[in-house]
Amino acid sequence: MKNINRRNFLRKTSLAGAAIALSPTLANCESKKSNPTRPSSQMYMGDFAAPKLEKVRAAFIGVGARGPWHLQFFAELPNTEIVAVSDLYEDLANKWANKAREIGKGERHTNVKTYFGEEDKWRTMLDEVKPDVVFICTNWKNHAPMAIEAMKKGAHAFVEVPMALTLEEMWAIVDTSETTKKHCMMMENVNYARVELMYLNMCRLGVIGEPLHAEAAYIHELRWQMEEQERGTGSWRTGHYARRNGNLYPTHGLGPVAQYMNLARTDDNFDRLVSFSSPARGRALYAEKKYPADHKWNQLEFKGGDINTSIIKTNLGRTVMVQWDETSPRPYTRHNLIQGTKGILAGFPTRVALDGGVEGITKDHHQWVQGEKMQALYEKYDHPLYKRLNKAAAGSGHGGMDGIMMYRIVECLQKGLPLDQNVYEGCFWSAVTPLSEQSVAQGGMPKEFPDFTRGNWKITKPLGIIS
Repeated sequence: MKNINRRNFLRKTSLAGAAIALSPTLANCESKKSNPTRPSSQMYMGDFAAPKLEKVRAAFIGVGARGPWHLQFFAELPNTEIVAVSDLYEDLANKWANKAREIGKGERHTNVKTYFGEEDKWRTMLDEVKPDVVFICTNWKNHAPMAIEAMKKGAHAFVEVPMALTLEEMWAIVDTSETTKKHCMMMENVNYARVELMYLNMCRLGVIGEPLHAEAAYIHELRWQMEEQERGTGSWRTGHYARRNGNLYPTHGLGPVAQYMNLARTDDNFDRLVSFSSPARGRALYAEKKYPADHKWNQLEFKGGDINTSIIKTNLGRTVMVQWDETSPRPYTRHNLIQGTKGILAGFPTRVALDGGVEGITKDHHQWVQGEKMQALYEKYDHPLYKRLNKAAAGSGHGGMDGIMMYRIVECLQKGLPLDQNVYEGCFWSAVTPLSEQSVAQGGMPKEFPDFTRGNWKITKPLGIIS
């Protein structure tokens, strides 16, 4: 009897301890920064449309990896001008400035200035050429400082993913955008992929009913980047894998499903997340296998788990699973899954199942429409934007999604339209990284999202189906 009582006592006290640990008072998420009242000098940018730019004058910072793709397609669009290219390396700056001139055929992009060498040459560029827009394609740590300075100098800022590394940087970007009344858009190109656009269209048409749950991922084995030791992505990104533990690259999977669910626009918003990482094994084993014992990669202690899984809860109680893994030997996937009350849309492979079946193809929801049978759904539900631009964007990178994105950026600027992705969405999607790091460090404790909109997401129009 004593043993039984002791067991019950331990059980009860353990449960009580857990309840105390999880109480809102004691476990209030450290990540939740107070959402201050918007100063009168700042303007909400959710549906902001900047004055029309008849000609879009652009500068590019960083032309080592992603930058050249953006530069080339931008240079081909009408009523554009490339005024400057900045990079740490002289050969890259000159190469892509010359490429812009070549595309312009002596009629456009004839006066492209180059800036290279010192770390802050981009600042000199902003002062001297005064571009309308700046495309930022550098290592992650420079995204926020460059975007903030570009806006302060009078330019709209377009930033490669992620928007920033810390919540403090994200707040600074929001405040600067609101103060300067300049766009700051994170260039989440996956939102412009064919399947993602089609699923957005299907969700807006109510094909799957009310969206309840989504799954998103960036699972892409990139250990080979460790070969890039002096230049290139691996030269700086490997250090992030070593010292940080969380979801370091959430937006490729999360951006599209967030727009399917209309998060941070009218209907619902991000509330909190919990996050867990696996042990960190793959990178260390790869370094041991590929490099000598005294190589710099073998001197690192890799702390980031090989795979991270985070669960987001929204204000309405809907859920989003977000996974990240750039280490494990497995096929590429972004999951791209959205579950609704009437059916499910999923990716990798692309497939659809609906309550009652898909007319003329399946009898019920126990069967997928996939493979060649998907063609009928493409014909019926392809997004109008894809239909209009897919041929023009062919060859622009990532199956054309890069080109569609760039076309839309320029189109919105020239016509004075709101952008497809606003500054707040870029921050919400990027915030998964620091929040997941905090949650992992505290054994999966929930972490609340700051409301970068300060409550104005409720009046932000849903992203329409652009024709």
